[in-house]
Amino acid sequence: MTMKLLINIFAYASICLSCNCFAQNDVVTDNDSSHYNLNKPEREEWLQNTDDGLFIHFGVDVSLGIVISHSLVGASNDYAQRYFSELPAVFNPKKFDPDEIVTLAKLAGMKYIMFTTKHHSGFCMWDTKTTDFNVMNTPYHKDILREMVEATRRAGLQVGFYFSPEDFNFLYKHHLPISRDNVVMNHAVRKEYDDFTRKQCEELMTNYGKIDLLFIDGEPKEIVKETCWKLQPDILITRGALKTPEQMLPGVTMNEPWLSCITMGTAWQYQPTNDRYKSGTNLIELLIEARSKGGSLLLNIGPKANGEIADEQEGRLREMAAWYFVNREAVDSVRPWVITNEKNIWYTKSLDNKTVYVIVTDAASWKEGDRRSFTLHSVYAGAATKVSVLGQNSLIQEYRPGKDVSCMFNQTDTGLVLSVVKTQRIYDDHHWPNPVVIKIENVSPAIHAVQVNTLSAKSASNTKAILNGKVNNYRGDKNMRASFWYRVYNGQTEDLYAGPWIHSAKVPIGSNGDFRVTIDGLKKGLQYEFKPVVTYNLIDVPGDKKVWQQ
Repeated sequence: MTMKLLINIFAYASICLSCNCFAQNDVVTDNDSSHYNLNKPEREEWLQNTDDGLFIHFGVDVSLGIVISHSLVGASNDYAQRYFSELPAVFNPKKFDPDEIVTLAKLAGMKYIMFTTKHHSGFCMWDTKTTDFNVMNTPYHKDILREMVEATRRAGLQVGFYFSPEDFNFLYKHHLPISRDNVVMNHAVRKEYDDFTRKQCEELMTNYGKIDLLFIDGEPKEIVKETCWKLQPDILITRGALKTPEQMLPGVTMNEPWLSCITMGTAWQYQPTNDRYKSGTNLIELLIEARSKGGSLLLNIGPKANGEIADEQEGRLREMAAWYFVNREAVDSVRPWVITNEKNIWYTKSLDNKTVYVIVTDAASWKEGDRRSFTLHSVYAGAATKVSVLGQNSLIQEYRPGKDVSCMFNQTDTGLVLSVVKTQRIYDDHHWPNPVVIKIENVSPAIHAVQVNTLSAKSASNTKAILNGKVNNYRGDKNMRASFWYRVYNGQTEDLYAGPWIHSAKVPIGSNGDFRVTIDGLKKGLQYEFKPVVTYNLIDVPGDKKVWQQ
């Protein structure tokens, strides 16, 4: 079969939405969107055009270098009493420089800042009249939120607030168990709690000018949404209205607006020891994958107790800034291509559909000055096609006069063959390890749509499981084969640190598109994540990931 037949594959997984209409139980989890969504279409489109933003987690317990807020759940009364009374007395981030932070974020391509106004502990980072558990009653004694908002506006970035309606300090003062689950309040306390939450939102929405984005973490979301949309009708509510997967990326492209919030290491707040930072290359590749799947990356940092940004975080942001400075057009105002990737080559396309960006990851071994060739099976070139490498003119390589470093391509029956040289010097030692972007103009898709649907997993014995998937709109192509990729699942925080996928044997697809694979060698009691992968025309097209308990 030739590429001119334009057979299309598109990765899709049916993702079950648990969306409740606005009611007293408008519970929206990370991966859910909500039917109670008053976001304006132009604001959601803005998010789809936005490559990434900077998330900042910062709370009163940063002095201890521990998890933000969550140590209070299940804590002894003595611990809670000292937490609420002693930690504010030592909160003094006197080296906090919001202008430095937002300047660095802007260099790294970020279009908005999402700052923690109040996390679950209830500590307010603004001058609030609702509680004395706030930043004004600390040695810092300044409205740190206002400082952040003003610096963000000076940099020309959009202002975002993280807000937790859950409030452990409120629970403590009312002698209620500190928990995120099943907190039982009588009618009077519930009314006080709702009024308390509403007043805090009113302060945030009226005392700081125009607020562009809001991230609601916890319940009750409906009071927050109602209050904030009423006072700021142009605000874009992310979590609480849109899909916001946490510490992971979706397995497939999603056409609706979404963002994924991910930490640089494993911790949201600064953790001086025992954290595992992702490399700058890892973070850049997460951004690329998010954009290839139609989403925005919300990358988190946490200032140190004195307010400074840790060297590990600053260094990675500057590495991202260097990559973005060269390749910004591949991630700004783009949309997904007909497939997300062909192995380590990821795709985005321009809004006018005339340009495709071929993003070559796993490029650390690609030496400066070397020519490499790539065969693309999802892109078809024509007479007007042009090929270039972002950031370089492909005419000159430093210290190599006369060397041919031009970009070449050849459309064949089996694929579009690109041949390019990496010439731009980014590091002194010539070993820039990060993705290279090849820009292809005036091309068209060489494939058309197949939807891969992740169905069920069922244990067949202590060591075996049966995995089921489906190719929607299956056209009976006998060359198409399906398999399942699976691995041990160690939880949300560990998802981005997980080991390689185990590949099952490939099986034919039934006449109605169904396929089934039995796998062996499992361990009873463990959780596994799995995804179907359909191979067709030399392209692996995955479905979304799911988890099952063996």
